[in-house]
Amino acid sequence: MATPKEIRNTLLAKHLVENLKKRHFEAHYCPTATEAVEKALSLIPAKSSVSWGGSMSIRDIGLTKAVHAGDYEVIDRDLAKDPEEMTEMHRKGLLTDFFLMSTNAISEDGVLVNVDGTGNRVASLSFGPKNVIIICGLNKVVKDTAAAVKRAKEYAAPINSMRFMGKTPCSATGTCHNCISPECICNQILITRVCRPAGRIKVILVGEDLGY
Repeated sequence: MATPKEIRNTLLAKHLVENLKKRHFEAHYCPTATEAVEKALSLIPAKSSVSWGGSMSIRDIGLTKAVHAGDYEVIDRDLAKDPEEMTEMHRKGLLTDFFLMSTNAISEDGVLVNVDGTGNRVASLSFGPKNVIIICGLNKVVKDTAAAVKRAKEYAAPINSMRFMGKTPCSATGTCHNCISPECICNQILITRVCRPAGRIKVILVGEDLGY
């Protein structure tokens, strides 16, 4: 028998999937991370070129390992020998068949909000790769776009700055200072309200807490 949280997640996901489809995203709901990995792999044909950014969600659920184990051409920035090679991988990632990522936040009416430091992730989301697959835990769903921007800057950004060991005010205090420091990771803010061309961005909602 489903728990109250599972029932709530199913209802929220149904509502969100409908709103994402109205905005021309392809959208799916998977109750578990295991199902989300299976769904993502089912969307990627063999021999496809695949890359990704710094998302913890796709790593934590085992999607990146599954891609490495599959029949794909993988561009993995985590294997770069130095910053120069990583930059080149970022550029190559813009020309892949599939780019994997999460999103910093998503509003209940289906708007994606992402804050980026280098810009490769938001660049890939907006243009470049033929397809984008987003893995998003329902913990990242908020009421509206304003709340999504707030979540991205005031919650996700300080944690990610700490993860990357950045020398920013938020990594020292845990709260956003709206800084312009050299290592700021809030340099690009992308609000994606409609998917064009239709279906290029595929959002897989997951009924588990994932990422930051």
